[in-house]
Amino acid sequence: MMLNRHLFSAALLAASLGQAVAGPPKQAAKTKPLSSPLPDTGQTRIFSDRGQMLAAPGPTEAFYGQDGQFEGRRPVYAVGKDGRVVRDLVTGLMWQRSPELNNDGALTAVDKLTYEAACKRPAALNAARYGGYTDWRLPTIKELYSLIDFRGTDPSPMAAANGGLIPFIDTKAFAFAYGREEDGDRVIDSQYASSTVYMAKTNFVGRLLFGVNFADGRIKGYGLTMPGGRAKTFFVQCVRGPRSYGINQLKPAGKGLVLDQATGLMWEQEDSGKGMTWQQALALAQERNRSKHLGYSDWRLPNAKELQSIVDYGRSPDATQSAAISPLFRCTAITNEAGQTDYPFYWTSTTHGEGRGDTAVYVAFGRSLGNMGLWIDIHGAGSQRSDPKSGDPSVFASGRGPQGDSIHILNYVRLVRDLQSGATRPVKPNLTPIAREATNAGPGMPSPMGPEMRMDAGMESRMEASTRGVVILRNGVLYEYSADGLKLLNKTPLEAQPRP
Repeated sequence: MMLNRHLFSAALLAASLGQAVAGPPKQAAKTKPLSSPLPDTGQTRIFSDRGQMLAAPGPTEAFYGQDGQFEGRRPVYAVGKDGRVVRDLVTGLMWQRSPELNNDGALTAVDKLTYEAACKRPAALNAARYGGYTDWRLPTIKELYSLIDFRGTDPSPMAAANGGLIPFIDTKAFAFAYGREEDGDRVIDSQYASSTVYMAKTNFVGRLLFGVNFADGRIKGYGLTMPGGRAKTFFVQCVRGPRSYGINQLKPAGKGLVLDQATGLMWEQEDSGKGMTWQQALALAQERNRSKHLGYSDWRLPNAKELQSIVDYGRSPDATQSAAISPLFRCTAITNEAGQTDYPFYWTSTTHGEGRGDTAVYVAFGRSLGNMGLWIDIHGAGSQRSDPKSGDPSVFASGRGPQGDSIHILNYVRLVRDLQSGATRPVKPNLTPIAREATNAGPGMPSPMGPEMRMDAGMESRMEASTRGVVILRNGVLYEYSADGLKLLNKTPLEAQPRP
């Protein structure tokens, strides 16, 4: 009876907001409501370490247990009658439908705000009783990340157009726009601000603000100023609703176990103790299920939202001399590329979007290094990036991408299970072939598995200062940008490097 009342209430809420929606997944009648229920990532396809799989693996086969084979709470959004607000029926949070500022019907760079202006934005909405409410606020990074949808496709940072791309947010519910060259932006410049500031001050860009990029599907700590001194700007999408969302309620749950009552997830207290490829990480879960590890046989590699849910953004190696996670968990210490004591990247079961399929999402519980002439914590502990699923890490000894992101490939593992049986359900994945334009929308890197990667490793992206701004070498092409790092001034192909 209680379940029927819940579904009826959801239907009434959707009707009052002006859009009919399906009810949330069925739950047991006598469970305590979760304060931080996690929406599913939306990923429906399955991938090997090289790309899309066209046949679903079984529990004893390679690559079983990935995100596209399981479904949690399917996101359900209800759009208000006036089209200005969106209610998330899973999390209970209400959002602005669009970060647009000037109401001209177009979402462009003029709708972005500096961090200082972003902090003042909720007060302006509250004074105007936006949507009829006066309790708008900047979202925390966990609230903002609840909106990410991993059916997106990851564009190249150097992409000149957004044709064929799919963003990492539901565009039926929310307004979205890629960056435009005419605004001085790159295609990937669609970063959204949160209220979460990194606990440590980096030695390169100073203070970092965590944000979600719905163009390329990442969490990063962003410097508040650009090269040349111009203030960094963000889209700002305010939220209202329960302030308890994203706050963990952790407690020991028996030997070797930690329970988060906020999300209903049970975690291993220990991590894997060593790094491994993505395929090995998936296989580890099945090995532990066969041995009834810690008394259970339903362990799995967590998806991106599940793993990010246990990041403690109040902790970091530099601020608290610890991993960015509660002390209830134990993290293996490592030595990072800069020679510092640090903590690992951890694999998720989520492929980084449904494009190329050869990289998977990880969450950094230690420093998120980039090589800018020296190794620095460029994105912060708690960032979410991606690594090749397999390959030789030594190929990336100098990092990859415009900011020289550190690439580990052999990442660590912390398994998860649901406290409530059936909260995450096995499903049949979508085996429809992905359109070719989506597979070509990725970061433009050679395949990390083949010998061509080793041959071209010296041509990977590097960033250096120039008299006019910033020069990036990427795959044999020199790109020169203006002092603020945004406007492309010139690009010059180089002759191919000789084979070693």
